[in-house]
Amino acid sequence: RMEYAQRISSLALSLRKKENIRVRQPLQKLIIPVLDENFRSQVEAVEDLILSEINIKEIEYITDTSGVLKKKIKPNFKTLGRRLGKNMKAASQVIMQLNQEDIAGIEKSNAFSLVLEDQTFDLTLEDFEITTEDIPGWLVANDGPITVAMDITITEDLAAEGMARELVNRIQNIRKNSDFNVTDRIKVELSRAPEIEEAVQRYGDYIANEVLADSIEVKDEIAGGQKLELPGEIEIDILVSLA
Repeated sequence: RMEYAQRISSLALSLRKKENIRVRQPLQKLIIPVLDENFRSQVEAVEDLILSEINIKEIEYITDTSGVLKKKIKPNFKTLGRRLGKNMKAASQVIMQLNQEDIAGIEKSNAFSLVLEDQTFDLTLEDFEITTEDIPGWLVANDGPITVAMDITITEDLAAEGMARELVNRIQNIRKNSDFNVTDRIKVELSRAPEIEEAVQRYGDYIANEVLADSIEVKDEIAGGQKLELPGEIEIDILVSLA
């Protein structure tokens, strides 16, 4: 279970890095094709851990990837080269022409009979390199038989939640640097910016609960505050004081 959790989390985090989506920015969904029922039950047992690690709202498990994920296949020359020898070129042509149904069958059965003229070669999943193409609005990654597809669409609500998480992180740092006691109640003043107003309007209670704030105000001007740089090249003034 932990191995699955680590591999799936690693794939999702690598996709975030590829697209420069910070981990504090929540995303909506991760699709995982089900290899078999044992795989699904193992992953479901650590689902909360995965979602927390990669900051995604939900995992959707799919058993039929047709119409959702398009896969490509080619021979694994490391395992087949020495074994097939002079037949390698012909084998490669056959393998490259396999369709989506053929690929799905190989992934499920871990077996494929390769027929070349009067010879038959029994192949397994490790004799192929199977990759998945990105689909519009999603990023796809593979680790062996494990595939994940991540929804990278950031809605207004997800953007506001991401900004709220950034504000919590910055305010907590200010609390720490100001030598406040852990239980001290504070008040927070933020200079006006559209993204800040949206975050406070939608997630003000969440921010307040996380940082122990009695009040969070968005103002046109902040007296005696400090500069705060946030994602999206947003710069505001912030003042954190004891309530």
